[in-house]
Amino acid sequence: MPCRSATTKEPSPRIGLRLPASIAAILLSASALADGPDASLTWTKDASSQCSFVAPASLTDAPKQWIGACANGKATGIGMIRARTGNQAGPAFYGELRAGVPIKGVVDLDGGYRVGMFSGREIGEGDTQWQDRLDSFKVAVRAATMVSEHYAKEKNTASANYYRTVAKQLDAQLDED
Repeated sequence: MPCRSATTKEPSPRIGLRLPASIAAILLSASALADGPDASLTWTKDASSQCSFVAPASLTDAPKQWIGACANGKATGIGMIRARTGNQAGPAFYGELRAGVPIKGVVDLDGGYRVGMFSGREIGEGDTQWQDRLDSFKVAVRAATMVSEHYAKEKNTASANYYRTVAKQLDAQLDED
């Protein structure tokens, strides 16, 4: 009978557990964001704050403004990205960004909302889960409220009131779910 060393292990049987493709894709994209900016993302910079961010595609190619925190030159936390053409306000994203990349939120388009997680190109692409939609609207309400407070501190009453109304409209979407 052969002698076995104490450090030799018997091969263990394989357990056939595999992550579903969607979970694996999420984990890979999250680790890619953690490692640094993705080359496939299109970055833009707010002209006044010099803060960089990725905007959802539905915000168009117009110049964009970020209202929110900026850490290490990247938009971070809860805030708003607003597309502008001259003095004309365009669509807006209300939500959460990490290191300049949207995580979740709401794009307020003329006539409706795009809601959910950021796909790397757009908000709410594909099959959006109910909880993701709920969380996205909650974050958007917080973002619009924060923008209202930002303008109130600047004594811009008209903008403060406008974004307070936006926050109420977003919050009303939660009541209808």
